Amino acid sequence: MSSIQAPHNTLLVPGPIEFDDAVLQSMSHYAESHVAPGFVKVFGETLTLLRKVFQSTNPSAQPFLIAGSGTLGWDLVAANLIERDEHALVLNTGYFGNSFAQCLTTYGAKVLEYAPPLGQRPSLDEIESLLKNNTIKLLTITHVDTSTGILNDIKGVTELVRRVSPDTLVVVDGVCSVASEEIAFDEWDLDVVVGATQKAIGCPPGLSIVYCSGRAIQRAQSRQTPPASYYASIANWLPIMKNYEAGKPSYFATPPTQLVHALHTSLSQITARPMSERFALHKTASDKVKAAIADLGLSQVVPNRDSQANGMTAIYLPDGLTPPDVLPGLLKRGVIFAAGLHKEIASRYIRFGHMGVSISDPNRNDIDKALAALKEALAEAKQAKGL
Repeated sequence: MSSIQAPHNTLLVPGPIEFDDAVLQSMSHYAESHVAPGFVKVFGETLTLLRKVFQSTNPSAQPFLIAGSGTLGWDLVAANLIERDEHALVLNTGYFGNSFAQCLTTYGAKVLEYAPPLGQRPSLDEIESLLKNNTIKLLTITHVDTSTGILNDIKGVTELVRRVSPDTLVVVDGVCSVASEEIAFDEWDLDVVVGATQKAIGCPPGLSIVYCSGRAIQRAQSRQTPPASYYASIANWLPIMKNYEAGKPSYFATPPTQLVHALHTSLSQITARPMSERFALHKTASDKVKAAIADLGLSQVVPNRDSQANGMTAIYLPDGLTPPDVLPGLLKRGVIFAAGLHKEIASRYIRFGHMGVSISDPNRNDIDKALAALKEALAEAKQAKGL
């Protein structure tokens, strides 16, 4: 394992993920005021680095970096970008689409849910019909839903929305896709991407990332009613983010200074090479994992390769085996996978996260180790069950 980290089992769940030594080292930064010149510079640079990650140069777009989990991004959307009794269309492809719908309902939005069959992408024809027959203020779609491992077609959906219902905001839950799947914010004409630090970005949990278009900011500023949250208010955070990026100290709520240092380090590493190279690395690693899964005679929750995420794989277990039969065998071999999450199939599958340093650091052998451990753990479990 890495030199400064205590020996530990390799964490290969769909987030949190393994960390680079330099990122963890950044967490040990000495105590620092959140308005000190040194920290203001780091925070401002971190916001600018986020623009590179999203491949965005549009000055009207605005990154937000706020203490909280990725879920806080849902609240920011629901509290600011839609008003009570307005309609939101949630393209629900798993656990997280379902949860986003609940968040929007909590703030008083009228939610229409479209849930395609398990493991499949939403039909563009069905989305078009829903947009034409309803006044939809915003549409949400999970880029990678970790409950199934599906990769949704963000570009295609957004093109459709712009053609059929151009005023509808397109909101992408990118918590498990940012920095592992391509996101071209400006080129695809997105409105919001919600992210977090602990997945492919490779940072400890605790920072919510929300990237907003000028159109989304305008929507927040032209509300007829005040935002339904104080902490998650775009009006409260917008001047703070603008000031920090301009190198000026500002205060609304205290940022987690050490986490910001860690994120600055991680984003500096990520953006040191073209984002296209990073996406290609994840695709190559994913192809390797998925080929190995097939060689073991296993199938995936998402059957179509074009619809499979590149940062994780959701793997059906052989008949007669459940996650508790297999996960301890993996752990015994120093590897941690996740159990199933989607309630319809939770007892039938496991989830393998392969993103960030586990696939980008040539000095690590996390993927080979995991695949060998999986093969052995499955054989052991089958033998124990007499299969």
